[in-house]
This record gives sequence, C-alpha cells and structure tokens, in this order.
Amino acid sequence: MGTRLNNEAINDDWSPMSALPPRTGQQFSISHGDYTAVIAQLGATLRVFRYQGDDVTVSTGPDDVVTCCVGRVLVPFPNRLEHGSYDFDGAHYQLPINEPERDNAIHGFGMNYYWQLERLTEDSVTLSWRVPLTEGYPFSLQVFITYTLSNSGMRIDCDAVNNGDGPAPWAMAVHPWFSNGEDAHGNAIDAVTSRCSVQIPANTHVLTNGNLIPTGTEPVDGTKFDFRTAALLDRQPYDDALTDLTHAADGTVTAVFTRPDGRQVAIIGDESITSFQVCTGTGFPEAIHPTGVAVEPQTAYANTFRTGIDLIEIAPGDTAHTTIRYQVLQ
Repeated sequence: MGTRLNNEAINDDWSPMSALPPRTGQQFSISHGDYTAVIAQLGATLRVFRYQGDDVTVSTGPDDVVTCCVGRVLVPFPNRLEHGSYDFDGAHYQLPINEPERDNAIHGFGMNYYWQLERLTEDSVTLSWRVPLTEGYPFSLQVFITYTLSNSGMRIDCDAVNNGDGPAPWAMAVHPWFSNGEDAHGNAIDAVTSRCSVQIPANTHVLTNGNLIPTGTEPVDGTKFDFRTAALLDRQPYDDALTDLTHAADGTVTAVFTRPDGRQVAIIGDESITSFQVCTGTGFPEAIHPTGVAVEPQTAYANTFRTGIDLIEIAPGDTAHTTIRYQVLQ
C-alpha cells in the first residue's frame, strides 16, 4: 500500500509561489473501507472525516481559516484558563490571552503550529509536535497524534512524553463538530440542531460565570443537561461541560450524537476521559457557525491548570496516553 500526500510535486519550473503548500500545511489523506479522512499539518487538525462519502464531522478547506476550533487537537490544555495564569510545582506562569473579550487563554496552543510527519500509511498517519520553550509553559514535552481508520471508524491516539527533569501539567481534548447532515446557514443551523440529540452518561453539570469559567457543579437531575438518556438539543444554547461520567467495565465511556436523518455517531473515550463539552454554536455569527454540534471528549474541563481538577501531572520520562474513537453506528 502506498502513501499519499496531497501536495503537488515541486518540478523544474519551481517558483516561490508554486512551492507553497496550502495555508494549513501538508494534507495527509487516509482511507479504509467506507471511511476517508484528511489531516492537516497545521495543528494536526482532522480537516475531513467521511463515511460513504458523507461528512461525519464538519469539513473545512485546506486554505480556510479554522473557526470554532473545528477538528482541532487541544493541547497542552483544553477549554479556558482564567486570566491565562496558573501556579504549578511552586512557580507562577502566564500564558498569552487569546480570548481577550473574556480575559482567558483558550484551547492551548498546539493548534497554532505545524506538526511533523512521523509515519504515513494508507489508513494511518502519525504527527508529532515538540512543545516550544516558552515562559508560560516551559515544560519539555513531545506530543504524538495518530489517526487510524478501520472498519470500526476513526481511532485517535495521543501520547505526551515528558523529556524534562521535572513534572509537567497536562490535559487534552479534541474538538469535533459533528455534521448535522443538512445544508443550513446562519440562524437556520440552530433550528436543525434542535432536531439533533445527544446521549452522554454524565451525572454532573459544570456551572460557569459570564466568562465561562467554572464556579461549581450541580447534578444533572431535572435540568436540560440530563443526557443520560438521549435528549434533543431543543433547549439551546449549550456550551457546557458534563462530568462525573459513567465508564463501562472496560474503562471506556461513550457519547452518541444523532442527527435529524437518523445517522448516529459514537464518540468513545478511554479511562482518561473525564468530561464532555457540548457546544451548539447557538447565535454564532453566520460566517463562523459550523453546521453541526461539538461533542468534545476531554481529560479535564476548563481551568484545570488553576483548579487541579482532573489535571494530569506527567513525571519525568513518563507518558500520558489517551485514546478516542469515532464510529458511525447507523
């Protein structure tokens, strides 16, 4: 089986313009059976994921500005960090504020870098990123992401290796927007979303303030956040973390997204997944409103670097591992 990189070969007619890849870098195409995917070098982003030619997740173009973190890998922390500052192992750190309207750092910074190709086959690709030396996160990590397609769908393996001489704080998530299957635009997307449903075995809803920073928790009983049985997303808006998950005997936890035409997608996390973030994008400006619903498996929800809730500390020489799978059920 051969390897395929969706870049035009550089020939004798080379010029600075013709040599340029897409803005999101090299494009790595993989396929297996009914599944196809394209992963972009920028941020190791899952740009396209299809089943029988139909979008499972919202697709973006190779030169598109990625809005709403569609398909992104969120490392070394997901969601929001209040004021972008935190204390760890006796030291204080300040990260750049990239959500200025709420004075937060958001979704880490791995998505802003081109990742290095490690291995590409017909149905799998591995990319790596060495965390750059910065004052706000000076920890010596190397992160590997492997996307693999099989008859069971998409498998994503993330490994963060601590090459430093001290512990490193870590959390990760992925940010898929699952396609609603309809070609709506702007506010019309919200109406389609109201006919989508999710099922998430979460017993607790995370309360937040106006800046979407956690302030506490509440049981999901009797609230619009009780998705322990499948429920429609007709009580929008949602941009909420659901935690206290019920894992199966094998350690996995499964959420299910169902779109109006009946297509169902399972989002399956291993034992390291402690929460799911659900975002409907309700009321988002038309230019950036994805045509679907975000159901994000997370090892920790917002502000973990400050609160320590579900924070992973990677010891020197150790590796933090997470596996996430997407599977079309019908």
